[in-house]
Amino acid sequence: MTSNKISKITLPMRDGVSANQVWLPVGDWSTVLAFLAQRFPDISAARWRERMIRGDVLDQQGCAVDPASHYQSGTRLYYYRELESEQAIPFAEIIIYQDEHIIVVDKPHFLPIAPSGRYLKETLLARLKNKLAMDHLVPLHRLDRETAGLVIFSKNIATRDAYHALFRQHKISKTYHALAPYNAQNKYPLTYRSRITEADDFYRRQEIAGEPNAESIIDVIEIRGDMAVYKLMPVSGKTHQLRVHMAALGMAIANDPYYPELTEWKGDDFSFPLQLLAKSIYFIDPITGLEQCFSSKKNL
Repeated sequence: MTSNKISKITLPMRDGVSANQVWLPVGDWSTVLAFLAQRFPDISAARWRERMIRGDVLDQQGCAVDPASHYQSGTRLYYYRELESEQAIPFAEIIIYQDEHIIVVDKPHFLPIAPSGRYLKETLLARLKNKLAMDHLVPLHRLDRETAGLVIFSKNIATRDAYHALFRQHKISKTYHALAPYNAQNKYPLTYRSRITEADDFYRRQEIAGEPNAESIIDVIEIRGDMAVYKLMPVSGKTHQLRVHMAALGMAIANDPYYPELTEWKGDDFSFPLQLLAKSIYFIDPITGLEQCFSSKKNL
């Protein structure tokens, strides 16, 4: 019996950037170019035409697609994303550990984890793929672009889910350091719980009334005048959880552009990094059964 399933092809990376793919649905587009121009309105038809002529748009056999190619639904296209311009991030990542399954990286402030929006090659994932020639590298968790510190990547497809399960089952212990105003009225360590949801601005979060879904443990490491270095241990893993909780306690993390209030965007100004650091990660390795504990070389 013949299968109608179309196999995916593997295309080489370009400067650490893997090819994207798009499925062609049923529609009345006359050409592939017309479909792409409508599917991706931020990219002009003229720009797509240039990319096709350069051979940057490929069919499911890996052959270059001509700008005049007729549209055929039920097929797949591959293309390499590109940006008109991209701000260089002048800080380097450091690989602190790797084995046949994972890579642990010390990420600098301002460097995004993965391509999105105005960042493509200047991302931790693209840099590592390019440096290690490793197309199947995948981050097992995320850090905000503004946050520095440890990120774990999976380099082995066969064992990837075993490491993902550590995060799903909350079997990873993470410790952060933060510089923020010292609040002597609190008794440390303290546990703070609240309900966090999306805010009106999609990139921010807010607290609302209701059953808590986020929990953080907060302690003081060092007092520096009216500031303090805090040790933060997230029990849950909500987006921006630590930043929201610290702001709610009147201890907004230094240089936070989002909390407690959104500040005006100043462009790519690297002068005032968010004083939040993913300092350490601890877990029992699901493959070897050994204890794994990693610590960032950075300090606030």
